[in-house]
Amino acid sequence: MNCSRVASLILLATLAASPPALAQSPAAAEPGPPSVVSLFTDLGHDLRHLASRDSALILGAAGVASLAVKPADERITRRASQSPPLDTTFDQGALIGDGAVQVGGAVAVYGLGRAFHRTAVASVGADLVQAQIVNGTLTLTLKYAVNRTRPNGGHYSFPSGHSSATFATATVLDRHFGWRVGVPAYALAGYVAVSRLSENQHFASDVIFGAGIGIVSGRAMTIGKGRAAVTVTPLRLPGGGGVWVTLRPSTP
Repeated sequence: MNCSRVASLILLATLAASPPALAQSPAAAEPGPPSVVSLFTDLGHDLRHLASRDSALILGAAGVASLAVKPADERITRRASQSPPLDTTFDQGALIGDGAVQVGGAVAVYGLGRAFHRTAVASVGADLVQAQIVNGTLTLTLKYAVNRTRPNGGHYSFPSGHSSATFATATVLDRHFGWRVGVPAYALAGYVAVSRLSENQHFASDVIFGAGIGIVSGRAMTIGKGRAAVTVTPLRLPGGGGVWVTLRPSTP
């Protein structure tokens, strides 16, 4: 069995066995885990969070960054894909960011939470599953609508699905567990994003906008949940503008 798959299974088992920081105390009454049906019926409520100022600002910032880097797309990807050290270092990104691995991991966390009667873990898994559903829908819609040619000549380059999927996962984990889990999760998502360049699968603008889609997808599924609260504030700067993102712990 591939060592990466073994590591992924060990990580999922550890997550299921350890309660997240937001879990209630043993003395508190804990509701049952979310049902399989609720994974889909609750989507309508959570999808409303996509239509928000913060989502627009995040996607706007990702769009501006993608446009800014677009003139250098071919040069960046060519240099990354022609670097043997980068190719070796980021070789596992294709597997980690694969849709089957991301969705399968989300389903596994949800299933393990239910199997071990860990409501909090099952709730995290439910958010991960829903984030992947929303992210996949947004990503595939844009892929088919834009139909940008990949640097290797393939189809549907924009946006990067590997990047969006892993950033969606990272956002859910960050909002549930805080920066101690969020930082390495985002670092892993960044690793996957760079791997798409070194594998000659995507341009830099593809992975940047893919990251934006993943972030808003994960954020929409976790509004009002977890330990972290994100505030996105537009900034007016000389000659342009920007976005200030503030991450603060919420009250337990």
